[in-house]
Amino acid sequence: MSASIEIAGVSKVYDGGVRAVDAVAMDIRQGEFFSLLGPSGCGKTTTLRMIAGFETPSSGAIRVDGADITHVPAHKRDMGMVFQNYALFPHRTVAENVAFGLRMRGLDKATIAAKVKAALAMVELSGLEDRRPAQLSGGQQQRVALARAIVIAPRVLLCDEPLGALDKKLRQQMQFELKQLQKKLGLTLVFVTHDQEEALAMSDRIAVMNGGRVEQVGTPTDIYNQPTTRFVADFIGDTNIFRGERTAAGQSLDVGKGLILALPPTEAQGTGVLSVALRPEKIRLNPRVDAATTAGSSAHGTVENTNFLGGAVLYRITLEGGHRVLVQQPNAGTSRLFVPGNGVTLEWTPADLVVLKD
Repeated sequence: MSASIEIAGVSKVYDGGVRAVDAVAMDIRQGEFFSLLGPSGCGKTTTLRMIAGFETPSSGAIRVDGADITHVPAHKRDMGMVFQNYALFPHRTVAENVAFGLRMRGLDKATIAAKVKAALAMVELSGLEDRRPAQLSGGQQQRVALARAIVIAPRVLLCDEPLGALDKKLRQQMQFELKQLQKKLGLTLVFVTHDQEEALAMSDRIAVMNGGRVEQVGTPTDIYNQPTTRFVADFIGDTNIFRGERTAAGQSLDVGKGLILALPPTEAQGTGVLSVALRPEKIRLNPRVDAATTAGSSAHGTVENTNFLGGAVLYRITLEGGHRVLVQQPNAGTSRLFVPGNGVTLEWTPADLVVLKD
């Protein structure tokens, strides 16, 4: 049976006053694929290590199914762990590596053999029991590490950037397999990654971390479409961020250089300075039409350069006033491609602007 995890105001301060994690609070639901996402040094791995019991919080508490485990030793927490570097024993066979945790628990040989066989079948490594890690590919080694973690039937599986050493195609394959296995076993899985696409593709919910704090927790759709802070909007995918002063009527935002943005209807009141985000794929791009633009929801510009992404094209465009924006369009064939120097008209919907917290 999987478990729920409560992280209640947890901080970690190292010698010298270095605060790696600062009052982090979040609830991880039973059977959930939950990702800790953020740049290097944001505190995500330290948070995972405190859940695992490898680090002790300086303050706060960690609870599993309501029971306080803050000071419970790692080997008594009933959790499996998968590391980025696999951490396999090079001198032991695949079967011996997978059996390690079972032997430490004192199970008999017949039970160990049966559990190892079942775990290797789950990760599609049947028949490789007698090989050693050096005889396996990177993806196979990661499967061995995964089998070793799940063979003990943990309530919680912790993964610290487990796919980071794999090439892109194999990483995508392992993403599907790990997600499928997690749902099949009903595990609560906490997954650390700095890869935004990976977190969006695999997670039920994501906690975006920055500077030791949690910026936002939400579903991948929420995190991407409704970022609450400038950091989250900028870190997750490409985005255009504008900052300016509300106009007198409060229904639009003057971001300077002659560009005024119509605000979403829900935000069309009030005064003061605001930051807003507009995703590149929300902007429609057409050949320039010299008719007047729709106030606040369109603009003229010139294509500065293009990045061909296969299924899409990413354009960097300089608007007439000097603002630079990114626009992403589906690849509709060479006849619809714009090239540097082309004049274009950009159009968007005010409702696609997301107001950010500073």
